[in-house]
Amino acid sequence: MEPILRGLVWLLPARLRPLATDARIRVLSEFAMFGTVGLFGMILDTATVYALRGTMGLYAAGVVAYGVAATGNWALNRVWTFRGQGGGPAHRQWARFLAANLVGFMLNRGTYAILVTWLPVAAEEPVIAIIAGSIMGMAVNFHLSRRMVFR
Repeated sequence: MEPILRGLVWLLPARLRPLATDARIRVLSEFAMFGTVGLFGMILDTATVYALRGTMGLYAAGVVAYGVAATGNWALNRVWTFRGQGGGPAHRQWARFLAANLVGFMLNRGTYAILVTWLPVAAEEPVIAIIAGSIMGMAVNFHLSRRMVFR
């Protein structure tokens, strides 16, 4: 991802090109990769909610689905986005990832709960609430993952 972004720097206006430092390109690359992994997590999240909503209800299915998606996201971020960073035993890193992302979880599932409660179309099609929640938690999760988990 970094080589692609470096190759696009010339598209910036000349006065902005000096702002495209190696460190900023690295962070932008990580953010793009984190977002790609997040898209995969959103698919896992959605599939789990749809699979469980009939037996568990929307709220419990949403909590279980978040755990499934967060675990999948941690694994992919560990091997792709932040490969080789944040060593230590995998189970401890996974626990740090879940702990660090609690704020993002609250934003994500808070948005989800509000929408499935107050927006009938979101209760009928929970993917609407899942997408909105994912967007709300993404930036916070990225920042905390970089600072606390994969450092």
